[in-house]
Amino acid sequence: MPVLPPMPRPEQIMVLPPELRTQFQAQVIDPGGSQRARLERLAGFLFKKTGLGMEYTVDPTYTVAEAFRTRKANCLTFTLLTVALAREAGLQAYGQELLDVVSWRAEQDVVYGFNHVNAGILIGQSHYTIDVARDLLVARSPPERISDEHLLALYYNNRAAELIVSASPAVADEYMAMALQLAPRYASAWVNAGVLNLRKGDRAAAERDYLKALALSPENGSALFNLVTLYRDSGDQAKRAFYEGRLEKVQEKDPYFEFVQAEGNERKGDYAAAVQHYRRAIRLYDKEPRFYLGLARAYQQLGEQRQAERALNRAATLSSSTAGN
Repeated sequence: MPVLPPMPRPEQIMVLPPELRTQFQAQVIDPGGSQRARLERLAGFLFKKTGLGMEYTVDPTYTVAEAFRTRKANCLTFTLLTVALAREAGLQAYGQELLDVVSWRAEQDVVYGFNHVNAGILIGQSHYTIDVARDLLVARSPPERISDEHLLALYYNNRAAELIVSASPAVADEYMAMALQLAPRYASAWVNAGVLNLRKGDRAAAERDYLKALALSPENGSALFNLVTLYRDSGDQAKRAFYEGRLEKVQEKDPYFEFVQAEGNERKGDYAAAVQHYRRAIRLYDKEPRFYLGLARAYQQLGEQRQAERALNRAATLSSSTAGN
């Protein structure tokens, strides 16, 4: 296993490397102009090859310095980078969280909790959003502004979840502790703390963490899912049934959970079940093109070409509509 660098302190995560600051000064700040002009140059600097040419990646979560070195970023890293650069340019910038677009990750019968984030910028009375995953996500409600402490907590929460899978629970410990220190009322962090304790063999601590997440967020699907799994494995049928009932009520209202279930069915080759879950997701929310794309894939695997084409056409229509907004 490769030796990992020490955990960065909160004040280190958004620090701009000298080379990045110099390049940014020359390309974005020095040309002058209005704040709107600086914002437009900032967006170009982030995406164009003449600037950073950032590429989207799901994992891992980087600091700003690591993102500059690799030119890769997931939604959280991209938000950290954008906020840091916008502030360097004298703009009022902050993190934003989309609470109804949950990114679930299922690994070995447990579910990790993540929320999508992007960068908000305020110029006068106008609010702007920069989002590296803007073409991948459709939110049902506007993003909510979050504090720097919460944004940094998301960094440590993400890294902890990544390290549980790629390294070891012991390596993830300090990241998880820092996430909870910065945002003790963040339910998804408590879910991931439970996953971490479960991987360490402490089922009682995992149960406490999942229940803490539910106390903070009573309809937290990942906490409920993990509790159901925990009680199923321990043989506690009464508690399993109780939380299974709560989970079913949440699932009935959550299209994104259905989407994750469908993707899991696809990976297992159970395309008929995938179709059912994609269709349920669409019934709950019919404005998400990814639901239709997944449905099309599943139909194609089942040889139902006409149904697949209809789903693809709907996905294209929704994608075109989203791009125009």
